[in-house]
Amino acid sequence: MVIKIGTRGSKLALWQAEHVAALLRPSGIQTQIEIIETKGDKILDVTIGKIGSKGVFTEEIEVKLLDGSIDIAVHSAKDLSSEIPEELELIAFTERELVNDVIISNKSDFDLHQANITIGTASTRRIAFLKHFYPNVTAVTVRGNLQTRVQKMHDGACDALMLAYAGVHRMGYNHLIKETIGTSYFVPAVGQGSIAVECHKKLDFRKKEAIQQYVNHSATEDCLRAERAFLKTLQGGCSIPSFGYAHYEGDLITLKAGIISLDGRRVVKVKESASPADAKELGKKVAMEVLAEGGKEILHSIRQIQQSK
Repeated sequence: MVIKIGTRGSKLALWQAEHVAALLRPSGIQTQIEIIETKGDKILDVTIGKIGSKGVFTEEIEVKLLDGSIDIAVHSAKDLSSEIPEELELIAFTERELVNDVIISNKSDFDLHQANITIGTASTRRIAFLKHFYPNVTAVTVRGNLQTRVQKMHDGACDALMLAYAGVHRMGYNHLIKETIGTSYFVPAVGQGSIAVECHKKLDFRKKEAIQQYVNHSATEDCLRAERAFLKTLQGGCSIPSFGYAHYEGDLITLKAGIISLDGRRVVKVKESASPADAKELGKKVAMEVLAEGGKEILHSIRQIQQSK
């Protein structure tokens, strides 16, 4: 039996696909990796938000799932849209890495608090949070795979990059980390730090069972189900600076999530806890509270700004 794995072609995406393949190896099932180029890989001169709010890094791969060319798709969980095609489902989430955002720089004297520094990122969430917490920073758009962005930084496009720890760690750039940003105030993107496995609902049940047994990490899955329910209810996408991080506190899941205005001035953040059995309901509840406490107005303002451009 062979499982065909669809993935983007960057080194990080291939690392993730190979990691899933390695987790499956003890099952005795063979794997085959197929590289698929996505819209987000082709368009590199604008921010992700300007490309489109949904499926920037997943749409082309999902087409291959739908036509049966591949068995599973392997994604960074944070790249997944809050809504996936009806015929598809998410069947596994790998154990989560450290979820924090980090600052990397090749400058030995770099200090996040110094005046007039530039940080490269294409994330609307990171840009808005930088404006809110670090007004001394100028965010500049730096796109491309991780190696390309690091090279752009070395070439002087920016003083530093803001990235997810997971990718930095997996690609061996830990030595460049200058600061690990606390999740207590700089809340990560929904799904950050985990790898998601997507398949067609009609996938051979033996393959599906093997993936769920050997790849899925149940505690991570519980947390990500809460986060994704939040995102779906909020109707956020890549162009919306929303955030959400769920984790276990004892026997309960605590979800801290919200939205921030594009200029960084307004932040609506809600924190609630529930049992793992109620993870999805927890996500929905937090989203409704965020909308009721001012998130609806922020969303409306963001969409007006985006439509005017």
